[in-house]
Amino acid sequence: MDAFTPRREDRFTFGLWTVGNPGRDPFGEPVRAVQKPTRIVEKLAQCGAYGVNLHDDDLVPFGSSAAQRDAIVRDFKAALEAHGLVVPMATTNLFSQPVFKDGAFTSNDPGVRAFALQKTMKAIDLGVELGAKAYVFWGGREGTEADACRDPRAAIARMREAMDFLCAYVKDQRYDLVFALEAKPNEPRGDMYFPTTGHMLHFISTLQHAAMVGVNPEVAHETMSGLSFVHAVAQSMECGKLFHIDLNGQKIGRYDQDLRFGSEDLKQAFLLVRLLEGTDPDAAKAPRGAHPARQARYTGPLHFDSHAYRTEDDEGVWAFAVGSMRTYKLLHARAKAFDADPEVRALIAERRDAALDPLCARYTSENARALRAAPIDPVALAQRGLAWERLDQLLVEHLLGVRG
Repeated sequence: MDAFTPRREDRFTFGLWTVGNPGRDPFGEPVRAVQKPTRIVEKLAQCGAYGVNLHDDDLVPFGSSAAQRDAIVRDFKAALEAHGLVVPMATTNLFSQPVFKDGAFTSNDPGVRAFALQKTMKAIDLGVELGAKAYVFWGGREGTEADACRDPRAAIARMREAMDFLCAYVKDQRYDLVFALEAKPNEPRGDMYFPTTGHMLHFISTLQHAAMVGVNPEVAHETMSGLSFVHAVAQSMECGKLFHIDLNGQKIGRYDQDLRFGSEDLKQAFLLVRLLEGTDPDAAKAPRGAHPARQARYTGPLHFDSHAYRTEDDEGVWAFAVGSMRTYKLLHARAKAFDADPEVRALIAERRDAALDPLCARYTSENARALRAAPIDPVALAQRGLAWERLDQLLVEHLLGVRG
């Protein structure tokens, strides 16, 4: 064991569907045996994980009787207790069954929409029974190939209706639970509704119970769009809406790969860990104009929504799990060293202007008049070098472990 060995207090979690992935893909059959949920709990505990998350169907197979459901849940709860793991998050599978071939909450068929609500209420009950405090919604089939099939505004309205209904259900049941919405641009549909975290954040502002709804950004999903995942997470934190997060790796422009965290784009992974952990001393200081709900650091579960390469056997799956957690801890240590570096601190120190800062801070007619008349020299400002090349080189040297 060393300083980077995963421990329960690190808050690392995996889904039953992640380490339990048998290696099936659209072009090939499974390469590993399907694991029992109770074994996954045991193995994750041995790896140093904090918890395990699940879709309803991951634990209780679709179509199970009430008696079968109760027996499965009883055994799973016993395994959790025996191995000291928790279930911080749960979700509903609204994408695998044929009934959801053209969406769940956004389907044109009211019967499908009703079944989606029914299935989700039962899954929420299961999640709460297992101790979940966050409930994630990923609209795997909420989208189109033939876009003329519905007005996209109708799909948005139907999704809002479903979220309002389910929020009210949670409140009526007096559950201690929040919702986290997960965006994705495409796959399995040609185009998905709410393709980015930014889309989700605006949608949340239109809900009846917006206070209990946040986001669950995923590295792969935002990267598929060619966008900065760090910026998406930062916006979520700035408005106090980062309720859960999915960590993995992804190459830009590819299908959803769900690679091991840190296996692609180490610089972005470094910046993400730095943001989540708030290693920058200035992270705790809310800048002027900051949202009152701003999160200086993320304190929730660190969930790995990824799976081992198809080349791996059972031993390789658990090497993948340990590697995911070790990489996060390694990056956390590198981020702390980077933010403690005096040269880094000097380069990113905020500039102050005693004359101009007060004028920009708040609009008044007097401030506007004074600002219009202020002697600002844009040519001189443009000539000032910022040394971002040096800053980026320092980041790379810290990341490679040759500094700090």
